[in-house]
Amino acid sequence: MNAILDLRNVTRRFAGLVAVNQVSFTLGEGEILGLIGPNGAGKTTLVSLVSGTLAPSEGEIYYQGRPITALPAYRRARLGIGRTFQIMRPFPGLSVLDNVAVGALFGHADGRPGLAQAREQARACLDFVGLGRAAGQRADELGGPGRKRLELAKALAMQPKVLLCDEVMAGLNLVEIEEVISVIRKVRDSGISVLVIEHVIKAIKSLSDRLLVLHHGEKIADGAPAQVLADPQVVQAYLGKRRA
Repeated sequence: MNAILDLRNVTRRFAGLVAVNQVSFTLGEGEILGLIGPNGAGKTTLVSLVSGTLAPSEGEIYYQGRPITALPAYRRARLGIGRTFQIMRPFPGLSVLDNVAVGALFGHADGRPGLAQAREQARACLDFVGLGRAAGQRADELGGPGRKRLELAKALAMQPKVLLCDEVMAGLNLVEIEEVISVIRKVRDSGISVLVIEHVIKAIKSLSDRLLVLHHGEKIADGAPAQVLADPQVVQAYLGKRRA
C-alpha cells in the first residue's frame, strides 16, 4: 500500500513539556488508521501537527511524497488534508448549508467556485453525512450528534484526500456511533484516507484497518487491531488491568 502521509521522528514541545516524542508512522492510500491512547497521550497534538495548526519542534512530515513540514495549515488544506475538531464551533448565525459552503468556497486549490456552486457542493456533502434535512437550520441550533455530522460535512466540502477525525463519536449513543462508522466507511470507499481518534474501543476496532497507540507522547504500538489490543503494553497503558 502506497503511503499518502508519512511522519518521521516528529516531536512537539511546549516549553519543558514533550507532548509528542519522536513519532513515526505512515497512512496508506485508502486506509482507515485508528489513533488511540489515554487522555493526554498527545493524539490531538499529533493531528494538529499533521494539519498544520501546530508546527513540529523536530521531525519531518511528507504528504504524497513531498515535504510539507514548513507549510501553513491553509496550504495543507488546499493540498488535500482536511480535519474535524474535537471542540465543535459552527459559524454562528449561518445556516447548516452555508457553514459547509464556506469549506467549499475556500478549502481547495483548483479555483474558487461561485456561491451557487459552493452551496451545491455543500448540499451534496450534507446528504452524504445524513444531514441534508437540516440544511436550512441555523448551525448553532444543532444538537451534539448533528454538530458531529456538520464537522464531517465541512471537512468533506474541502475535497480532501486525507481526512483527520478527532473524536467524531464522542458523546454519541450506540445507534449514532454505528451511523458515524457507516459514514466514515463511505468516506474511505470514496477514495479518501482517514485517520481517526477515538476512545470507543469496540467502534475503533471494527472501523480501523490498523491501530496506532500513543502513551505519554510516544508510539507504543502500530499494527492490526486485534494484535495491538492484545499487546500487554497497550493493555497496561490504556485498556486497564481488567483486560490484562
